[in-house]
Amino acid sequence: METLYITHPACRLHEMGNWHPECPQRLDAINDQLLASGVMSLLTEEQAPLARDADILRVHTFEYLAQLRASLPAEGYLAIDPDTLMNPHTLEAAMAAAGSGIAAVDAIMEKKSQTAFCSVRPPGHHARPGVAMGFCFFNNIAIAAAYAVERYGLERVAIIDFDVHHGNGTEEMFSGDPRVLMCSFFQHPFFPNIRQEDPAENMVNIPVQAYTQADDLRQLVSDIWMPRLDAFNPEFIFISAGFDGHREDDMGQLSLVESDYAWITEQIVILAKRSAQGRIVSFLEGGYNLSALGRSAVAHIKVLATL
Repeated sequence: METLYITHPACRLHEMGNWHPECPQRLDAINDQLLASGVMSLLTEEQAPLARDADILRVHTFEYLAQLRASLPAEGYLAIDPDTLMNPHTLEAAMAAAGSGIAAVDAIMEKKSQTAFCSVRPPGHHARPGVAMGFCFFNNIAIAAAYAVERYGLERVAIIDFDVHHGNGTEEMFSGDPRVLMCSFFQHPFFPNIRQEDPAENMVNIPVQAYTQADDLRQLVSDIWMPRLDAFNPEFIFISAGFDGHREDDMGQLSLVESDYAWITEQIVILAKRSAQGRIVSFLEGGYNLSALGRSAVAHIKVLATL
């Protein structure tokens, strides 16, 4: 079955200033590399719908959604924190980013597709129930996972996060929920420096030191993630695909390259075929060196579309 490539024009209109690394050109870098590599021909492109309030409110508070609406500037920027800013298009972009996962889940559960990559921004995995942070406004992956559980009655969904930063918002939203298993590695100490010292049983979030080598990260995936994921036997898999652990990306200090992202994705696809009828939705999170981001995302998407 086909692999969906879901995005929305508003995701290119949200921007936080020319100085900001989380920029619209990130989506262009991925799109350009997909076209140049020929991988785009393997994908079915769709425009994301805007998420409904009910979708957002499964994981975020009513007060937070109302606050974002009230804060939206008519022009210029409004700073939520020094690194997270709104412009007049931010809320539409965030609603589209969240809606992309809803559309992907529906398409896959209706057997129209098997996998999907949501090429959207703003990213999501730092967004907490009532707080925007780390460039994130709505927690896109949490919204999609919560929707899949409620709409389709799924009992076991896995969230896998290989961004260089810890998906603290995702952990907060699902900590202690037996229907969700979260597996990640992340550089530590590092932003956001919000980490549960005594994590819930369903959280397999592994801090690693700066300059940890790619072979060591692969070993963590093989020795720690995969046994837990196999035992959990997920019915659906969601990926927070952050590519800022690439050795060319100055945002972090890990040493991953395109072949590492492809290898991690291969392990996830094999698991999905064994356990989840191949069902995977992947969301763009970090990745700020435009060349490395484009190449790495293509390596990831190619595996989703061909393995």
